[in-house]
Formats: sequence, C-alpha cells, structure tokens
Amino acid sequence: MSRIGKLPIELPSGVTITVDSDAITVKGAKGELAVPHLSDVTVVVDGAVATVTRNNEERVARAQHGLQRSLLFNAVKGVTEGFEKKLEVNGVGFRVAASNNELTMSLGFSHEVKYKAPEGVTITNDKMTIAVSGIDKQQVGQVAADIRSLKKPEPYKGKGIKYVDEVILRKAGKAGK
Repeated sequence: MSRIGKLPIELPSGVTITVDSDAITVKGAKGELAVPHLSDVTVVVDGAVATVTRNNEERVARAQHGLQRSLLFNAVKGVTEGFEKKLEVNGVGFRVAASNNELTMSLGFSHEVKYKAPEGVTITNDKMTIAVSGIDKQQVGQVAADIRSLKKPEPYKGKGIKYVDEVILRKAGKAGK
C-alpha cells in the first residue's frame, strides 16, 4: 500500500472538489486549479475529506496512487495558502527591479535581462531578494528555476542567483606560488 496515497486529504472550509472522468477541479479562496484524473485510481470526496484508492494492484496503479494524492493535496494547499519561492541575487553591481510582473535585472552582461512572469504567477522584489508566488506549485517552481538559470551561482565567489535556502559549496581559487 502506498504510504502517501493512503493518507486522506483534509478539505478546509471553502474548498470544493469536483471529480470528472478526465480532470479534477479544485476551487478555493485564491482561485481554481484543474488536476488530471489518472486512469487507475479513484477519488472519492466524502464531506470534508477526500480519499484516493487504486482500482487494482498493477505496477502502474501503485505508481499513480501516490502521484494522484500528491497532485490533489498540492492543489488544495495552493487554492487555500498558495506557494512561494524566494531567490537571492549576489554580486557586485547586480541590480533587480520588478514592476507589472516583469523583472528587470542587471547581471553583469552588456545588456539588461528582462523576464516576464506567466499568467497566474506574481513576482516581487525587496532589494536583492526575488519572491515568486502563485497557486500552482509546479508553475511557481518552474518560474523560479527559469529566473535562477539566467545567472547560476558560481562556486568561486558565489556570484549569481540562488534560492534563499540553497547552500553553494565554495571552491578554493588558484594556489599562488
């Protein structure tokens, strides 16, 4: 039995789940998300609790059991609380400015780098910290990864864009004679 899949999902007040044959719709205070309904599992909503059960004991069904529960749990958490990732910009002369969901950065290139956030994701900044927030966990993580890939942190001086909780292993420079 899947340890993740067998856990029930508590539905906070104000959250409704609609189960269709191909998609599961989760509505809450922050918005609405659609989760694909996987073929070998069944989702049952009973009052304020949603449970995921698998239809058979095949390998694919066992794999989809935990996946379906995780996708549904993240959708419920997204429409109630939302998700946020924070990035930190380190480097002399590096600058960040956010306006109208567009990020303008000076990252040591000969030109400014602009990044426009997709629909449903909000980008804000406070000095050298960038906050990416939204209701879709996958989309928030992808936008944060895209911003980080513009100037990955390097191991010698630590310059670049990194996650706030990320640890950059530093290397020693050249050994002088």
